[in-house]
Amino acid sequence: MTARCSLSSNARSNLFANSMKLHGILNGLKRIAFTKFSDSRFTQQELPACKPILTPRWVISAFLLVSVVFIPIGVASLFASRDVVEIVDRYETECIPLDNRTDKVNYIQTPGDKSCNRTITVPKRMKQPIYVYYQLDNFYQNHRRYVKSRSDAQLRDNSSASETSACKPEDMINGKPIVPCGLIAWSLFNDTYSFSRNNSTLVVNKKDISWKSDREHKFGSNVYPTNFQSNETLIGGASLDPTKPLSEQEDLIVWMRTAALPTFRKLYGKIEVDLEADDVISVTLQNRYNTYSFNGKKKLALSTTSWLGGKNDFLGIAYLTVGGLCFFLALIFTLVYLVKPRRLGDPSYLSWNRNPGGH
Repeated sequence: MTARCSLSSNARSNLFANSMKLHGILNGLKRIAFTKFSDSRFTQQELPACKPILTPRWVISAFLLVSVVFIPIGVASLFASRDVVEIVDRYETECIPLDNRTDKVNYIQTPGDKSCNRTITVPKRMKQPIYVYYQLDNFYQNHRRYVKSRSDAQLRDNSSASETSACKPEDMINGKPIVPCGLIAWSLFNDTYSFSRNNSTLVVNKKDISWKSDREHKFGSNVYPTNFQSNETLIGGASLDPTKPLSEQEDLIVWMRTAALPTFRKLYGKIEVDLEADDVISVTLQNRYNTYSFNGKKKLALSTTSWLGGKNDFLGIAYLTVGGLCFFLALIFTLVYLVKPRRLGDPSYLSWNRNPGGH
């Protein structure tokens, strides 16, 4: 015998009613979702879009346009760079006495006069202002530990003098905070330069050699050097004038803006008189900064500027390279288009038309 289960008419009607209610609820949710999202042109990807068809003429025109723009910019950049007059004098070895060149580190660490006389000749007329830079090679100011070894809060405000947690090992001395603290300030460049021409001193103006924003916002006018370079057994670099606030110590401000690459220049000052061609400049420098421990190089650079900045051929060469490459590609596409033209949208180039019997 077969057992058969049957529902009463009331049960069937209730089940049907419940299913219809559930169906209505689902449809309502779908309508809400559809209404919520269907009205957005962004979600439905209905925003206007540019869909250019890259015909041969468009491609050739684009390459020609880039070449026409880039090549003149490259030529102008190269001419601007070539107009800059630059003198570079490397001196870290020449300024060590012959008897001490076998142990340069010991010489530079021994207290005493480290004066050195150098002579440079002006190759052609240099119009003022003439920027004086010192250049260091193989000095990694971008090292993470070095870059973080400073206290910006301490530099800004005297009330934060004790905030030296990021400055170790140059944070405290005899239980008192060092201001400014950290390895960057401790290693401040301390070579000095003086210039003369025909026994007449050339004044080096060191005012406004740093960024104005740094002077006004990053270095406080109420913050004075305290306990700085007071450890006589471990002096890193230059000392600071304790009577001047940090906002006026521009050599420090320039040095504290760390360089991204191991070879860098930093502004030392400005000579605000013209130098004529073949002028002989006498330089008296104090060779104090220790680059010998890490095989670093020291250079003195005098440079004029152009509308593009200092001497740098890279930008002009880069523009000329890109412009020349685009012109070459435009020429290639033009030759291909003329020698072997192809009608746009020709169905004969479809694979199943080119090889009907193949797969």
